[in-house]
Amino acid sequence: MQRLLAKHAGLFTATIMNSHIRYKGYEVAPAAQRLPNGLFAANLTIEKTSANRAQAYCFDALDYFFDEELALAYAFRWGRMWVDNHE
Repeated sequence: MQRLLAKHAGLFTATIMNSHIRYKGYEVAPAAQRLPNGLFAANLTIEKTSANRAQAYCFDALDYFFDEELALAYAFRWGRMWVDNHE
């Protein structure tokens, strides 16, 4: 899995970093948090806004990576799968 993410991580990083990605009506906001031990935690916020209310889901430390780009790519992919399974 990490090898596949490593192959595509560079493609996602420019788009993902410091931005929210719109996916099937949801705002998917991946983030990589650097930890004291040098690892990066893959974090994610998913928000769905409708006409009269907003729902937000936060997921912290989905997994840990040695590389920030891998953490971001993983969080984004995880978020897309979450949205696909909640439609």
